[in-house]
Amino acid sequence: MLTDWQTEVDAAAVADAACRLIGIAARDAIAERGRFRLVLAGGSTPMATYRRLAASDQNWKRWSLYYGDERCVPADDPQRNSWAVIATGLPEKAGKHFPIPAELGAKAAATEYRARIKPAMPFDMVLLGMGEDGHTASLFPGQDWPDKTVFAVKNAPKPPAERVTLGINALQNCRSMLILVTGEHKTHAVQQWRAGVELPVARVGDIGQARVVIERKCLELATDQASNSAVAID
Repeated sequence: MLTDWQTEVDAAAVADAACRLIGIAARDAIAERGRFRLVLAGGSTPMATYRRLAASDQNWKRWSLYYGDERCVPADDPQRNSWAVIATGLPEKAGKHFPIPAELGAKAAATEYRARIKPAMPFDMVLLGMGEDGHTASLFPGQDWPDKTVFAVKNAPKPPAERVTLGINALQNCRSMLILVTGEHKTHAVQQWRAGVELPVARVGDIGQARVVIERKCLELATDQASNSAVAID
Protein backbone atom coordinates (compact mmCIF):
# COMPACT_ATOMS: atom_id res chain seq x y z
CA MET A 1 0.00 0.00 0.00
CA LEU A 2 1.91 2.99 -1.33
CA THR A 3 -0.61 5.66 -0.32
CA ASP A 4 0.36 8.26 2.29
CA TRP A 5 -2.24 8.84 5.04
CA GLN A 6 -2.74 12.25 6.64
CA THR A 7 -5.12 12.48 9.61
CA GLU A 8 -7.09 15.64 10.44
CA VAL A 9 -9.18 16.32 13.53
CA ASP A 10 -12.57 16.59 11.77
CA ALA A 11 -14.27 17.13 8.41
CA ALA A 12 -13.67 20.89 8.50
CA ALA A 13 -9.96 20.31 9.07
CA VAL A 14 -9.91 17.85 6.15
CA ALA A 15 -11.33 20.59 3.92
CA ASP A 16 -8.82 23.14 5.27
CA ALA A 17 -5.91 20.78 4.62
CA ALA A 18 -7.14 19.92 1.14
CA CYS A 19 -7.55 23.58 0.25
CA ARG A 20 -4.01 24.28 1.42
CA LEU A 21 -2.51 21.32 -0.47
CA ILE A 22 -4.37 22.18 -3.67
CA GLY A 23 -3.19 25.78 -3.41
CA ILE A 24 0.44 24.66 -3.08
CA ALA A 25 0.08 22.32 -6.07
CA ALA A 26 -1.48 25.12 -8.11
CA ARG A 27 1.30 27.57 -7.37
CA ASP A 28 3.97 24.99 -8.22
CA ALA A 29 2.27 23.94 -11.45
CA ILE A 30 1.76 27.52 -12.64
CA ALA A 31 5.35 28.43 -11.81
CA GLU A 32 6.72 25.40 -13.65
CA ARG A 33 4.28 24.93 -16.55
CA GLY A 34 2.06 28.03 -16.67
CA ARG A 35 -1.22 26.24 -15.89
CA PHE A 36 -2.85 24.16 -13.16
CA ARG A 37 -4.96 21.24 -14.35
CA LEU A 38 -7.17 19.86 -11.59
CA VAL A 39 -9.58 16.92 -11.77
CA LEU A 40 -12.56 17.44 -9.45
CA ALA A 41 -14.40 14.80 -7.45
CA GLY A 42 -18.14 14.65 -6.93
CA GLY A 43 -19.98 13.62 -3.79
CA SER A 44 -20.57 15.58 -0.60
CA THR A 45 -17.11 15.49 1.01
CA PRO A 46 -15.16 17.70 -1.46
CA MET A 47 -17.76 20.49 -1.56
CA ALA A 48 -16.43 22.15 1.60
CA THR A 49 -12.99 22.19 0.00
CA TYR A 50 -14.38 23.83 -3.15
CA ARG A 51 -16.08 26.55 -1.13
CA ARG A 52 -12.83 27.29 0.67
CA LEU A 53 -10.93 27.37 -2.59
CA ALA A 54 -13.46 29.74 -4.16
CA ALA A 55 -12.90 32.14 -1.26
CA SER A 56 -9.11 31.96 -1.52
CA ASP A 57 -6.65 34.07 -3.45
CA GLN A 58 -5.38 32.13 -6.48
CA ASN A 59 -4.03 32.83 -9.94
CA TRP A 60 -7.41 31.78 -11.26
CA LYS A 61 -6.92 32.54 -14.94
CA ARG A 62 -4.31 29.76 -14.99
CA TRP A 63 -6.64 27.10 -13.58
CA SER A 64 -8.34 24.43 -15.70
CA LEU A 65 -11.00 22.26 -14.05
CA TYR A 66 -11.94 18.76 -15.19
CA TYR A 67 -14.13 16.02 -13.67
CA GLY A 68 -13.45 12.46 -12.61
CA ASP A 69 -16.98 11.30 -13.38
CA GLU A 70 -20.51 12.44 -14.07
CA ARG A 71 -24.07 11.16 -13.91
CA CYS A 72 -26.10 10.98 -17.11
CA VAL A 73 -28.90 13.36 -16.22
CA PRO A 74 -29.77 16.81 -17.64
CA ALA A 75 -27.14 19.51 -17.22
CA ASP A 76 -29.30 21.43 -14.72
CA ASP A 77 -30.19 18.38 -12.62
CA PRO A 78 -29.06 18.69 -8.96
CA GLN A 79 -27.74 15.12 -9.17
CA ARG A 80 -25.00 16.31 -11.50
CA ASN A 81 -21.52 16.62 -10.02
CA SER A 82 -20.96 19.72 -12.11
CA TRP A 83 -24.18 21.29 -10.79
CA ALA A 84 -23.02 20.81 -7.19
CA VAL A 85 -19.55 22.14 -7.96
CA ILE A 86 -20.93 25.21 -9.76
CA ALA A 87 -23.02 25.95 -6.66
CA THR A 88 -19.80 26.30 -4.62
CA GLY A 89 -18.65 29.20 -6.80
CA LEU A 90 -15.41 27.51 -7.85
CA PRO A 91 -15.93 27.21 -11.63
CA GLU A 92 -16.77 30.89 -12.09
CA LYS A 93 -13.38 31.74 -10.60
CA ALA A 94 -11.34 29.35 -12.74
CA GLY A 95 -10.03 30.37 -16.14
CA LYS A 96 -11.31 27.19 -17.80
CA HIS A 97 -14.05 24.75 -16.76
CA PHE A 98 -14.69 21.50 -18.60
CA PRO A 99 -17.76 19.59 -17.36
CA ILE A 100 -18.44 16.15 -18.78
CA PRO A 101 -21.33 16.54 -21.29
CA ALA A 102 -23.23 13.61 -19.79
CA GLU A 103 -26.56 14.95 -21.04
CA LEU A 104 -25.48 13.57 -24.45
CA GLY A 105 -25.68 10.01 -23.10
CA ALA A 106 -22.87 7.95 -21.65
CA LYS A 107 -21.24 6.70 -24.85
CA ALA A 108 -21.23 10.02 -26.71
CA ALA A 109 -20.12 11.93 -23.63
CA ALA A 110 -17.26 9.50 -22.99
CA THR A 111 -16.03 9.86 -26.56
CA GLU A 112 -16.12 13.65 -26.39
CA TYR A 113 -14.46 13.86 -22.98
CA ARG A 114 -11.75 11.41 -23.98
CA ALA A 115 -10.63 13.90 -26.62
CA ARG A 116 -10.97 16.77 -24.15
CA ILE A 117 -8.65 15.34 -21.50
CA LYS A 118 -6.02 13.90 -23.84
CA PRO A 119 -3.96 17.11 -24.09
CA ALA A 120 -4.38 17.81 -20.36
CA MET A 121 -2.57 14.72 -19.11
CA PRO A 122 -0.67 14.25 -16.95
CA PHE A 123 -3.00 16.18 -14.68
CA ASP A 124 -1.32 18.32 -12.04
CA MET A 125 -3.69 16.98 -9.38
CA VAL A 126 -6.55 14.50 -9.20
CA LEU A 127 -9.01 14.93 -6.35
CA LEU A 128 -11.09 11.91 -5.32
CA GLY A 129 -13.58 10.91 -2.67
CA MET A 130 -14.66 7.48 -1.50
CA GLY A 131 -18.09 5.92 -1.14
CA GLU A 132 -19.05 3.67 1.74
CA ASP A 133 -18.64 0.66 -0.59
CA GLY A 134 -15.09 1.73 -1.49
CA HIS A 135 -15.93 3.12 -4.93
CA THR A 136 -14.25 6.23 -6.29
CA ALA A 137 -15.27 8.30 -9.31
CA SER A 138 -17.75 5.86 -10.94
CA LEU A 139 -15.49 2.84 -10.51
CA PHE A 140 -17.54 0.39 -8.46
CA PRO A 141 -16.61 -2.89 -6.76
CA GLY A 142 -17.19 -6.05 -8.76
CA GLN A 143 -17.31 -4.39 -12.16
CA ASP A 144 -15.00 -4.66 -15.14
CA TRP A 145 -13.29 -1.45 -16.20
CA PRO A 146 -12.42 -1.01 -19.87
CA ASP A 147 -8.86 -0.01 -20.68
CA LYS A 148 -9.89 3.48 -21.77
CA THR A 149 -9.12 6.93 -20.42
CA VAL A 150 -12.86 7.69 -20.27
CA PHE A 151 -15.69 5.21 -20.60
CA ALA A 152 -19.44 4.77 -20.27
CA VAL A 153 -20.91 3.07 -17.20
CA LYS A 154 -24.26 1.44 -17.92
CA ASN A 155 -25.00 -0.48 -14.72
CA ALA A 156 -23.82 1.51 -11.72
CA PRO A 157 -25.21 -0.03 -8.50
CA LYS A 158 -26.14 3.43 -7.26
CA PRO A 159 -28.62 5.59 -9.19
CA PRO A 160 -28.43 6.83 -11.80
CA ALA A 161 -27.17 3.64 -13.42
CA GLU A 162 -25.78 5.42 -16.48
CA ARG A 163 -22.61 7.46 -15.91
CA VAL A 164 -19.34 8.55 -17.46
CA THR A 165 -16.04 8.06 -15.64
CA LEU A 166 -12.33 8.46 -16.10
CA GLY A 167 -10.61 5.08 -16.04
CA ILE A 168 -7.93 4.01 -13.61
CA ASN A 169 -5.04 4.83 -15.96
CA ALA A 170 -6.31 8.36 -16.56
CA LEU A 171 -6.86 9.02 -12.87
CA GLN A 172 -3.39 7.75 -12.04
CA ASN A 173 -1.83 9.83 -14.82
CA CYS A 174 -1.19 12.74 -12.48
CA ARG A 175 1.58 14.51 -10.63
CA SER A 176 -0.33 14.31 -7.35
CA MET A 177 -3.55 12.78 -6.04
CA LEU A 178 -5.65 13.67 -3.01
CA ILE A 179 -8.30 11.29 -1.66
CA LEU A 180 -10.62 12.93 0.88
CA VAL A 181 -12.43 10.71 3.40
CA THR A 182 -14.91 11.91 6.02
CA GLY A 183 -17.84 10.31 7.81
CA GLU A 184 -18.16 7.38 10.20
CA HIS A 185 -20.31 5.50 7.66
CA LYS A 186 -17.10 4.92 5.65
CA THR A 187 -15.34 3.18 8.52
CA HIS A 188 -15.76 -0.35 7.16
CA ALA A 189 -14.44 0.58 3.72
CA VAL A 190 -11.41 2.26 5.31
CA GLN A 191 -10.76 -0.84 7.43
CA GLN A 192 -10.95 -3.03 4.31
CA TRP A 193 -8.68 -0.71 2.38
CA ARG A 194 -6.00 -0.71 5.06
CA ALA A 195 -6.30 -4.50 5.35
CA GLY A 196 -5.39 -4.87 1.69
CA VAL A 197 -8.83 -5.58 0.21
CA GLU A 198 -8.79 -4.60 -3.47
CA LEU A 199 -11.42 -1.88 -3.38
CA PRO A 200 -11.62 0.51 -6.34
CA VAL A 201 -10.27 3.39 -4.25
CA ALA A 202 -7.36 1.20 -3.15
CA ARG A 203 -6.50 0.30 -6.73
CA VAL A 204 -6.67 3.87 -7.96
CA GLY A 205 -4.77 5.23 -4.96
CA ASP A 206 -1.97 2.67 -5.14
CA ILE A 207 0.57 5.13 -6.54
CA GLY A 208 3.44 6.91 -4.89
CA GLN A 209 2.02 10.39 -5.49
CA ALA A 210 -1.29 9.70 -3.72
CA ARG A 211 -2.24 11.04 -0.31
CA VAL A 212 -5.35 10.27 1.75
CA VAL A 213 -6.60 13.11 3.93
CA ILE A 214 -8.95 11.50 6.43
CA GLU A 215 -11.04 12.53 9.40
CA ARG A 216 -9.49 11.22 12.63
CA LYS A 217 -12.66 9.59 13.98
CA CYS A 218 -13.14 7.58 10.82
CA LEU A 219 -9.58 6.27 10.92
CA GLU A 220 -9.73 5.50 14.65
CA LEU A 221 -12.96 3.53 14.23
CA ALA A 222 -11.47 1.61 11.31
CA THR A 223 -8.41 0.78 13.39
CA ASP A 224 -10.58 -0.36 16.30
CA GLN A 225 -12.67 -2.47 13.94
CA ALA A 226 -9.54 -4.13 12.58
CA SER A 227 -8.26 -4.82 16.11
CA ASN A 228 -11.58 -6.34 17.20
CA SER A 229 -11.60 -8.57 14.10
CA ALA A 230 -8.09 -9.78 14.87
CA VAL A 231 -9.05 -10.58 18.49
CA ALA A 232 -12.13 -12.48 17.32
CA ILE A 233 -9.99 -14.58 14.95
CA ASP A 234 -7.45 -15.35 17.67
